[in-house]
Amino acid sequence: MRKHFLLAVTSAVLLSSCVSSKVYKDLESRHADLKRENRELQEDLDKFRDSSESLGQELEELNKQYKATVAERDLLKDQLASTKSNYDNLKKSYDALEKNSSAAIAENSRQNRELLAQLEEKENVLAAEQSRLEKLQKDLDARSRRIDELESLIAAKDAKMNALKDAISKALTNFEGKGLTVEQRNGKVYVSMENKLLFDSGSWAVNSEGRKAVQQLGAVLAENPDIAVLIEGHTDNVPYGGSGQLKDNWDLSTKRATAIVQILRENGNIDPQNLTAAGRGEYAPVATNETAEGRAKNRRIEVILTPKLDEVAKLLNETE
Repeated sequence: MRKHFLLAVTSAVLLSSCVSSKVYKDLESRHADLKRENRELQEDLDKFRDSSESLGQELEELNKQYKATVAERDLLKDQLASTKSNYDNLKKSYDALEKNSSAAIAENSRQNRELLAQLEEKENVLAAEQSRLEKLQKDLDARSRRIDELESLIAAKDAKMNALKDAISKALTNFEGKGLTVEQRNGKVYVSMENKLLFDSGSWAVNSEGRKAVQQLGAVLAENPDIAVLIEGHTDNVPYGGSGQLKDNWDLSTKRATAIVQILRENGNIDPQNLTAAGRGEYAPVATNETAEGRAKNRRIEVILTPKLDEVAKLLNETE
């Protein structure tokens, strides 16, 4: 569906000299959806990490319960040993008194029955505590395994994103110092390319140098099919002064993001379903717009690479 949508938007831009309000609103709505989706992904990641901390706390609580149960079991064992000792002593007394007094025998018999009843009760309590202890141990082991699996999955995702960042940095090393940066934060990889590397002023046609950078980025993305790729176009706050097919900065940023998507789609090993284009206009600056240097930094394309968290979500659902 997304592929058809991108084709439709591209065709409309090429055939029409002016972007209709419907297309603009569709793009604006799509941008809002993408922002929401991005927020939801961030919230999911935060939730996954919060869940990991919560499970760790539950594990600590289970350990406390386990230790308390062990202590209670040991106390019951001591009480059982003491009761058995009393029983043995009374039995000896019973044997000694049996020859001298039938009344004493009857009393000893009564006490023996009481002690036997107490002994049986304590043995039952001990057996119940032992069963509870075994169940707690099983629950503790199961939760420990799931926490280990969750931490392993998150660590693997982080390691993969770190390896992806290194691979991209290595692939784009020739463009260092030309307005290109690669960084990793919040579990994602951000590739930022200033417009001076990609476009002429007011244009959304990618120049030869920029095309080469995007193609080399695409070669790395083709080897990572389980990564979602969001391409965002950004401008400074200087109003667009041109005419013709562009309406404003937001329109320009959207066309530039779409141009980058089209170059990535030339690589047949990249799944189009992993690609999303969005224009953000002047509304997400990374520097001040009061200086020429700051405005240059704000005129950029950001490629945001996000790991798919299906496995982590599945494991969290099983843990709950």
